[in-house]
Amino acid sequence: MKLPNFSDLVIFENDDYLVVNKPPFLATLDERVGGAPNMLRLARQHHDDIQAAHRLDRETSGALAFAKNPEAYRHLAMQFENREVKKQYHAVVWGTPQLQDEVVERNIETTSRGKARLAFKGKPAETHFTTLETYARHALMLCEPVTGRMHQIRLHLMYLQAPIVGDKDYGGEDFYLSSLKKKFNMKEGEEEQPFIKRFALHALKLQFTGLNGEEISVEAPYPKDFRVLVEVLGQNR
Repeated sequence: MKLPNFSDLVIFENDDYLVVNKPPFLATLDERVGGAPNMLRLARQHHDDIQAAHRLDRETSGALAFAKNPEAYRHLAMQFENREVKKQYHAVVWGTPQLQDEVVERNIETTSRGKARLAFKGKPAETHFTTLETYARHALMLCEPVTGRMHQIRLHLMYLQAPIVGDKDYGGEDFYLSSLKKKFNMKEGEEEQPFIKRFALHALKLQFTGLNGEEISVEAPYPKDFRVLVEVLGQNR
């Protein structure tokens, strides 16, 4: 993939913090294998001492915060640890659940292969879910995690039997345009591709407190693939 211009990703910046709208398919930090580009490496080309204050999955797009100095990092890390950071995600899911601040509290433990699972002996995890829109076979969900466990939203939506579109690790199938359009024709010899080539999860909003006590609230616009998916589903209710 072509690497983005880091400056074009910045949606908030002050003396202590920087928030970017992370594109999909870029990891936050170094992954276990190889030296692939990631958001922290891109950020450090502009700010030598910057640190990622949290992480988003490689396929997840949206609001990702960095701290520019050690004091700012400690300040925000404590807010994450104390569950004081407000996070809002949007997800496109299979099914049409009608939820209003539905609370899922199911423990999560990580496994050895970079995945996680619901497990009684895992760490406590809590997410709130609200249905924003329903379509023919899908829904747009607001997901508000209180804790920050690995793959938490994805696992909790699977538990609700509303897995995320494209999230094949946790029960979500790919979505194909031909499933909506009866007259959808492929060119001979071509194979239809999934409409979105990742799981449909976007970190929409991040809210925390700056070093001077000011409230910082940042909203990340949808990337093109997520926006077009929501538009197409909205046209085919």
